Amino acid sequence: MTEQHLNIAGYKFVVLDDRDALRQPFKQKCDELGLKGTILLSHEGINIFVAGPEPNIDQFRLFLSEDERFSDIDFKVSYSEHQPFNRMNVRLKNEIISVGLPNFDRIEPGDGRILPAQLHEKLLKGEDVVLLDTRNTYETRLGTFQNAIELDIDTFRAFPQAIAEMDSSYKDKEIVMFCTGGVRCEKASVIMKDAGFTNIKQLEGGILGYFEQVGGDYWDGECFVFDKRVALLPDLTETGTTVCFACREPLTPKEQLHPAYVPGESCSYCIDRVQSQTIH
Repeated sequence: MTEQHLNIAGYKFVVLDDRDALRQPFKQKCDELGLKGTILLSHEGINIFVAGPEPNIDQFRLFLSEDERFSDIDFKVSYSEHQPFNRMNVRLKNEIISVGLPNFDRIEPGDGRILPAQLHEKLLKGEDVVLLDTRNTYETRLGTFQNAIELDIDTFRAFPQAIAEMDSSYKDKEIVMFCTGGVRCEKASVIMKDAGFTNIKQLEGGILGYFEQVGGDYWDGECFVFDKRVALLPDLTETGTTVCFACREPLTPKEQLHPAYVPGESCSYCIDRVQSQTIH
């Protein structure tokens, strides 16, 4: 019988003056427990994606709780039939989510957040709320909330410019922004308030938190995740979506039927570039 793996994802913005010294203990503990995934350490905080047998994950969380700075991290959890990561990495970074705002220390208060159940209630009532997807285009094309605004950005670093170009009529509307797990919205909310948007809320726990607590109401499609599972349905099960080895674009089962898709070589998103390189 295949052993189930527990996947946890969580982050916290907290000043880590000892960032460099934390790397080795984290790596050693994860290796000792046989966990795989990625932990990003920055002077502004920590971002964790790890997976392994549930008892081992429990031990890792106990290890985390020994440092009061990490004891209250709110983890999103899901299960998979296989290990979704290839190796264990603990990396030192300038930012735990890259947007060009290092040493981020402006965390939004509680009134800058909205719980999944609260958002669901607003949607049920048909309230005039604007849903803003802060994720990249390769993520949004797999799935998003119904009627959500998509920014058509390739990386989160393009978010500030995209916000600067948004129609000014949105400045005073109630906007609920969302991302996969919540971390991007921490910075996105600050960027938007600095740009003059007055009524911004971030979805607590992100899309995965919404799936976990509410389900798939008002959501269309899948949710991209940054591991070998590639995409999840609202019930947090894997889909048949894979990733092109050449360009890293996610490919749905339908897109995998395209004649341009050659596993390990090309897909419909990169075939022109691949052919151009071959010619030259």
